[in-house]
Amino acid sequence: MKGSSQETNPLHLKSLNHISLVCKSIEESMDFYKNVLGFAPVRRPGSFDFDGAWLFSYGIGIHLLQSEDPKNMPKKGEINPKDNHISFQCESMGAVEKKLKEMGIDYVRQRVEEGGIYVDQLFFHDPDGFMVEICNCDNLPVVPIVGEMVRSCSRLNFQQQKPQQVPVVRL
Repeated sequence: MKGSSQETNPLHLKSLNHISLVCKSIEESMDFYKNVLGFAPVRRPGSFDFDGAWLFSYGIGIHLLQSEDPKNMPKKGEINPKDNHISFQCESMGAVEKKLKEMGIDYVRQRVEEGGIYVDQLFFHDPDGFMVEICNCDNLPVVPIVGEMVRSCSRLNFQQQKPQQVPVVRL
């Protein structure tokens, strides 16, 4: 049935609930997600028979799972904005960049331009090499491919941009 709600939301999804990340050290990852990204620890079910921690903020959960073999986890690689990542919208790119420098966190800065609209992006790794992006993506409207209303990036993001590579800022 073309155009039906079954086609646009066949699983009747409501929102993104959480992402799970396997880590070498729960404590180190907890510190990062609390003190760098502002997440708060929340209770996780006591019936779990494996080490981990749950954090929550910005309407999303981060579930940290202790690696069963931390010594053999992949090492952090180069910061590559085309790698898997999670992205957070921020209020001030300048304030974020200043804080990353103060914290000694290496990052890559990029700028995307579409029709005279600019989106700034900062990419960096968590302690286990998972990529985090901070952006002002709300600047860029989401333009549906088929006749639907325009929405902001914070609600939906159907646009894919080809970003311009900028060198890593090392501290």
